[in-house]
Amino acid sequence: GWPASAGHQQACARPLTTSSTTRCILQHQKLSHGTAIGPRMQRCLPCTAAKPDEQGLATTTVVQQAGGKEELTPAELTWPARTHGAGMLRVQQVGEEGIVLCGWVDKNRDMGGVQFFDIRDHTGIMQVVCEPQSSPEVARIIGRLRSEYVVCVKGSLRARRDPNKKIPTGDVELLASEITVLNPVSQLLPFPVSESEVLKEPIKEDTRMRNRVLDLRRPAMQSNLRLRHKMMRAIRRFLEDEEDFVEVETPILTRSTPEGARDYLVPSRLTAGEWYALPQSPQLFKQMLMVSGLDRYYQIARCFRDEDLRADRQPEFTQLDLEAAWMDAPALQSLVEQLVQRIFKEVIEVELQLPLQRMTWHEAMDRYGSDKPDLRYGLEHVDVSAYVKDCGFKVFSGAVAEGGCVKAIRVPDGKRVSNSRIKPKGDIANEAVAGGAAGLASIRVLEGGDIDAAKPIKEGLSPEQIQGAISACAAEPGDLLLLAAGPKATVATALDRVRQFLAREVLGLVPSLSPQQTSSSGGGKGKGKGQQHQQQQNNHERQGQSSQQHSLLWVTDFPMFEYDEEQSRFIAMHHPFTAPHPDDLARPDNTAASWRAQAYDLVYNGVEIGGGSLRIYRRDVQARVFSLIGLSKEEAEAKFGYLLDCFELGAPPHGGLALGLDRLAMLLSGSPSIRDVIAFPKTTAAQCLLTNAPSPVPEQQLQELHVRTVPPPTSSNST
Repeated sequence: GWPASAGHQQACARPLTTSSTTRCILQHQKLSHGTAIGPRMQRCLPCTAAKPDEQGLATTTVVQQAGGKEELTPAELTWPARTHGAGMLRVQQVGEEGIVLCGWVDKNRDMGGVQFFDIRDHTGIMQVVCEPQSSPEVARIIGRLRSEYVVCVKGSLRARRDPNKKIPTGDVELLASEITVLNPVSQLLPFPVSESEVLKEPIKEDTRMRNRVLDLRRPAMQSNLRLRHKMMRAIRRFLEDEEDFVEVETPILTRSTPEGARDYLVPSRLTAGEWYALPQSPQLFKQMLMVSGLDRYYQIARCFRDEDLRADRQPEFTQLDLEAAWMDAPALQSLVEQLVQRIFKEVIEVELQLPLQRMTWHEAMDRYGSDKPDLRYGLEHVDVSAYVKDCGFKVFSGAVAEGGCVKAIRVPDGKRVSNSRIKPKGDIANEAVAGGAAGLASIRVLEGGDIDAAKPIKEGLSPEQIQGAISACAAEPGDLLLLAAGPKATVATALDRVRQFLAREVLGLVPSLSPQQTSSSGGGKGKGKGQQHQQQQNNHERQGQSSQQHSLLWVTDFPMFEYDEEQSRFIAMHHPFTAPHPDDLARPDNTAASWRAQAYDLVYNGVEIGGGSLRIYRRDVQARVFSLIGLSKEEAEAKFGYLLDCFELGAPPHGGLALGLDRLAMLLSGSPSIRDVIAFPKTTAAQCLLTNAPSPVPEQQLQELHVRTVPPPTSSNST
């Protein structure tokens, strides 16, 4: 080891050992030989074994580099124990000494004779102050702190002279007596973490995904993950403690099944040429658990679907899966309503009024053009076909004659919408075109029953036809009617897009979901200093500005089947295990297009957050449904024989539902994307920019799995 110097013997009278740290240099103030000994600093042996309360904090030093630049040298590896969270101290604790806080440097500032910095952890922020005249070494270190340095600070709590009422800790500050830099930041930060910094432009999402660990450190993201945790906790407590549900894990490696999205496949090493599939949902397993007599099952399940992605969709997602025997549809819906009511109360402190509104699928499509209508605002679709079917404007009369319809949306105080926006290539008209319509017609209602409209409409409609349409829409002078004509499905889709665009981007009835807002998720201007309580409050305020901030309803009585033109056959609108309405089962198979399913969806602010149904529990009924969707008896036996066999072993009547927890957390937090409530999400290309997954694997691994890669076809040789 390095030899001891006389200076050390006089100051400390302790033997020295070599080390890469400099603890003794500052703890034994008379030590001055440390830098003269050599590049390997020294310390006392007893310092290594001393307890923290005897020793104080591990010490950081300021080292002078070549050229006179001073840098902080972090302490040796140490695991300090904090006494409080940074956001937990209050004025009642003023005078306490020996307080230890650990966290990240949020902001640093020098006010001349006094130095300040904010320390941040998951509980919030605390201002730390140092008076250089009383603690020169601490002041020297604080002066060289940078954003996101990991520090531990010890001191006493005192009242602030200039309280900050914007944060819970704004009445107090920590007077630092010791400080340790546990880890400096050696790279340039790709974006600020502190909410006190104002961004000139939104953070690009790929930058956030590539630096996800740093992104998750931001107070907004911390708040989202904790909100998600509170939601999961509320679910488990309600289902287990109050409703006697049993959590059961179902297999992740299972077999591929049809009638859903594309499966993620996993090759079997032990059975060459055969594959597992990752579950799109535990649907069949939970039904078999009902046959087993479990009675009430639930699972917070991980599910996988290889499909095109968007802001509210991920290749792997989390859903609350539940199934119960001996419950009809109203009972199941009531159970889920109570669960959702509990979630809203415990997570965002909102009291939902039960029972929730119910609306049939046909009513939703007729009034809103969507099976998941947002009822926070009106703008309903009104069918005016009966009034214009014989008019001289061929766009209207021709659509009705061909079996289509003409529908209108009434916009109160229509002067808020300029003509340039509803004419061809205007942004509102473009929404109708994007929905499949040829265009958008408009009528402005004037005083005395007159209208302002395009010449073909004014000349093609009689006064009686005009008045009939105006009366049907309950329009008043000053209102604007926006009309679409064509096949019923096309009109529904087109006016649904127009309705949503009007509410979000034109009339301001609900918050906008513009691309800029989506890309800047949580990364805009700071709302004061970041802490959990304030961030959650801000999130809740973003839920909507209308009187109905939280609109939930059940959509019921879905069609059992829908016709797939590409496959020239019926497919199940939900899934083929949904029970048909008993009245429809008594009808012949050639009426299947009008059969109703005993299915129900839960809609929240225009987003489907859950869906379920009563299940088929008899083999003969299940076989009949398989036949109607084009599945032969042999195919059904090969793919679902194990389920069909269960139905002959005494299967009880049962039903269930799945709630999309990612979507629900997104809505409760006010986030524009589910990527903001998932710790490590994928991009819209199903990639993880943090870990670079998916990635190539060695050829040997592929050989063990009996798999080889085949390049995708190029444009020149593709068929």
